[in-house]
Amino acid sequence: MQPVNKARLQIHFCVLLWGFTAILGKLITLPALSLVWWRMLLVSGALLLTPRVWRGLLAMSMRLRLAYAGIGVLVALHWLTFYAAIKLANASVGATCIALGPAFLAFIEPWVAKRRFDPREVAMAIAVVPGVAMVAGGVPGQMRLGIAVGVLSAIFVALFGSLNKRMVEHGDPLTVTCIELGTGTLFLTLLAPLLPHTGPAFAWPSAHDAVLLLLLAFGCTLLPFTLALVALRHISAFATQMITNLEPVYAIVLAMLLLGEQRQLDVWFYAGVAVILAAVFAHPLLHREDPAVIPPELLGAADNPHQD
Repeated sequence: MQPVNKARLQIHFCVLLWGFTAILGKLITLPALSLVWWRMLLVSGALLLTPRVWRGLLAMSMRLRLAYAGIGVLVALHWLTFYAAIKLANASVGATCIALGPAFLAFIEPWVAKRRFDPREVAMAIAVVPGVAMVAGGVPGQMRLGIAVGVLSAIFVALFGSLNKRMVEHGDPLTVTCIELGTGTLFLTLLAPLLPHTGPAFAWPSAHDAVLLLLLAFGCTLLPFTLALVALRHISAFATQMITNLEPVYAIVLAMLLLGEQRQLDVWFYAGVAVILAAVFAHPLLHREDPAVIPPELLGAADNPHQD
């Protein structure tokens, strides 16, 4: 098999694994705070066992460590609100809200990068608004708080994606991931007393939850990250972005097959999803002649943000 075709298959597999994160978030009975804390702790702890990460830490300046630590706080807030949206609504709603990330990116990235707003990006952001309205109208009333929290999660993914893009070339990707997730774990530990909860802030998982947490941390986080690190050396950033945009599609299909969530949602929800995804897929097509942009999910894995 040609390296490029193999790389495409690897990225598709990575995106499928990311699609499972929403499913696992619904199946794990822990509250969102405990779920995210355990996920970050397991991944950052595993990375600290690798000599490559320690070499990267020793070679990195304190200024860079602090910058990546700040981004780690945003990553923690993104995951916390993402899983909270799933708990408040369902996996399909959480995955759909994350598809709004590129729309917020259209406004946040120019501000972070200090560049002019691109009319094509703004048009794409406006185009998703009817889709969001249709999604909100297609869910039961008790799920609408989940949509609001999911939209907040999409804002956080756009924020940390924009910042990571600016700094993608300044550190080893595994080291950066370790700093960001390690800081996220510490941040959630300090944040926990300020959040309402019953019982211990970080509950010890049951055997059922422990198995699912290990799948989430290693099967849906470290494994796809490693595969993407290899695949990005053989596939363009444009092709990567187009494949990564399939993540909410995979998540929604998996939610229908594994959780039967289509019984909770009506046709307006899925019509809204179609509108949002159409705008998201049109975005990279409108930029086909521009230097390709690595999606936020893969920014840490990119050795070269403009590789072709």
